[in-house]
Amino acid sequence: MARYTGPVCRLCRREGLKLYLKGDRCYTDKCSIGRRNYAPGQHGQNTKKLSNYGTQLREKQKVRKYYGVLEGQFAEYFNMADNMAGKTGENLLKLLELRFDNIIYRLGFASSRPEARQLVVHGHFTINGKKADVPSMILKVGDVVAIKEKSQSSDKFKALIVNHKRTAPQWLQVDPDNFTGRLIAEPTKEDIELPIEEHLIVELYSK
Repeated sequence: MARYTGPVCRLCRREGLKLYLKGDRCYTDKCSIGRRNYAPGQHGQNTKKLSNYGTQLREKQKVRKYYGVLEGQFAEYFNMADNMAGKTGENLLKLLELRFDNIIYRLGFASSRPEARQLVVHGHFTINGKKADVPSMILKVGDVVAIKEKSQSSDKFKALIVNHKRTAPQWLQVDPDNFTGRLIAEPTKEDIELPIEEHLIVELYSK
């Protein structure tokens, strides 16, 4: 299964904002954005005005990195969104929010999306009582996510539940005592922490 394995702080610096890829570190003074708020590389501090295409591309890359999705996967999600009723850009964001790994992160069962992806692949969760280990699965309203009983006793998950620093969005319901979460509604753009101009992504793919 392909995935990005390089230094993730460079991704945040390239986009010029926090993508929350390193969990708790992103909420401390050690965050690279706070110390070096410019793009990585030899010419990172050089500023230049982006073309329309460059602006659209950077918006797409920002969203793609935020959710940890590769180029091919992102294009597939866009095609799915384009074939759905409603606005393509909002449909795209909804699909990305409904990914299994993103929901694990949003529920507070992982400190970052990369960690959520790893925990899913390692088989620590179930969906509606059945084993689920595919991070890209799209969940639907009514689905119940649970930490496997065998995993609940681990110090990792106990610490995550106790030290949970994020509040789950309104479209998710969390029961920390039973290590479960339920999808009670579909997410909207307003539920997303990252400022996103999805119309730029639609314009990019429409060329």
